[in-house]
Amino acid sequence: MGIKNFSTILTLIVTLGGCQTIIPESFLGRSSNPDFAGAEIDQTTDENVSSDDLLSNDQVMLAVEEQLPLLSDTAQTPDDAVTIPASIDNVDVPSNVISASTDGEASEDLAPIEALAADQLNLWTRIRSGLNLEHHLDQKRVKAEINWYSRHPAYLDRVTDRASRYLHYIVEEIEQRGMPMELALLPIVESAYDPFAYSHGRASGLWQFIPATGRMYGLHVDYWHDGRRDIRLATQGALDYLNALHRNLDEDWYLALASYNSGEGNVKRSIRKNKKAGKPIDFFSLKLFRETSAYVPRLLAISAIIKDPEKYGVKLKPIANKPYWEAVDIGSQMDLSKAAEGAEISIEELYLLNPAFNKWSTHPEGPHEVLVPIEHADTLRENLLTLSESERLSWTRHKIKSGESLSVIADRYHTTITAIRNANKIRSNLIVAGQSLMVPVASAASNTYQLSDTARLSNKQNSVASQLGADAIRYTVLPGDTFWDLSRKFSVGTRSLAKWNGMAPTDILRPGKELMIFGKRKDTGALALASTPSRKEVIRKVNYRVRKGESLGLIANKFNLSISSIKEWNAKLGNKKYIQPGDKITLYVDVTQTE
Repeated sequence: MGIKNFSTILTLIVTLGGCQTIIPESFLGRSSNPDFAGAEIDQTTDENVSSDDLLSNDQVMLAVEEQLPLLSDTAQTPDDAVTIPASIDNVDVPSNVISASTDGEASEDLAPIEALAADQLNLWTRIRSGLNLEHHLDQKRVKAEINWYSRHPAYLDRVTDRASRYLHYIVEEIEQRGMPMELALLPIVESAYDPFAYSHGRASGLWQFIPATGRMYGLHVDYWHDGRRDIRLATQGALDYLNALHRNLDEDWYLALASYNSGEGNVKRSIRKNKKAGKPIDFFSLKLFRETSAYVPRLLAISAIIKDPEKYGVKLKPIANKPYWEAVDIGSQMDLSKAAEGAEISIEELYLLNPAFNKWSTHPEGPHEVLVPIEHADTLRENLLTLSESERLSWTRHKIKSGESLSVIADRYHTTITAIRNANKIRSNLIVAGQSLMVPVASAASNTYQLSDTARLSNKQNSVASQLGADAIRYTVLPGDTFWDLSRKFSVGTRSLAKWNGMAPTDILRPGKELMIFGKRKDTGALALASTPSRKEVIRKVNYRVRKGESLGLIANKFNLSISSIKEWNAKLGNKKYIQPGDKITLYVDVTQTE
């Protein structure tokens, strides 16, 4: 049946994912949402195509990728309706398809249909449909946060740019679990959607997992890989954690969110205090840490703005409502520069999609998958077919020198003992001077891997030096050093000292680790004097053989050391209570403190 007159259409049937929604005629006069005015939809006009050809099969094709809230599948299509089926592919739609008429003149009667298509191509629309928490707009703390965000649109733009790589995946995970869509906005509060965010509390990644909680949810950290920054693993872990908190706190999402920030125990203690005092136990009635008291209102404020940006004078940058990336199995360890080259993308883009990789390559022992933009996935797969196993990594031959150990060699080449042992098929850490080892190394210059942990730390330190107008000195950690001791020694804050070195104030300082310390240029001389090797020169590494009758306590007293330090230097001791005569242990002894 051909369509002769669009002005007579009373109802449109929009078919989405096999279902149908009846759009009343009144919808045709509805103005488009200004939030999406900037959304770019490719609607190429071809003046040589007739309207009759374009409207064949009684259908108008629109590039609508995601579902709207739908009516029953039994909804019937009126005889004079136009059916608009969803398309999972991007379809170039001539603009005159929407407004075609029998006389070839453009009509504006159906212009709102274009807005409908644009609306569904925008991920924010999908998010809005899942927002179901009460945003408590009457609360002063929520109002204050709304005011801040509405006054800083540039911040929301930056966050949107970052989120565009990850948000679609997170939205789908939340939908599958039936959780409130407000949770998809939580990384804005936690990390501003920066996958490399690291807090003073040792929290890392989009979801800001601390090491202990991360391990509870399978997010392990080692030299090569930090699971807390893995987009998929961390998202799944965070949602698992939030669900657990929700169950444990009487299915109250506000209390679950507060617990995510401050810990379940702290929230439960506050609840017990209020119960004992006969006070309400809702989130806004609890006395919590200052940070937590602002944390939940901040999320509610962002959610309110996303729900109705026009109300708050905010124009959100659109995000495509489609997957951004696809996982590609590469089969084995691979240099990230070669993976980027194979996918025909920049190495920066590869790191942003795979922020869990700490170094210049994927993990030697897996995972052997990389995320790449979906349109580049097949390109990478095809190029992998022509890349031999030996071409995935670069190698160098290292001749072992007298006194070298595998740890020394691993540090030199920015790799691990395990990687060297596996590459050379050796079972122990014993090596012999004069022999050669094959060592995997980065194929590109070090400045190529700008988002590796080493490069990010170096860039941060350079930025600090520039911002502070300060000079830096290098300090080698000695046995017994703590951030507290060093902060007093160099007259700097513990948090600053830790942050300058990509650490947290609670981190343990290992002897031999090099720290960067910044001070005003006029104080550089004093800093340098404080870090002189005068003390270092009196520290000796001692390979000590345990004698009959000796214990760790006796040895510690003998050399003015602590038992905990000896155990730290000798991981092989583990939790052993006793040592045996003949055992060899490593000690770092201050010769001025021994008898």
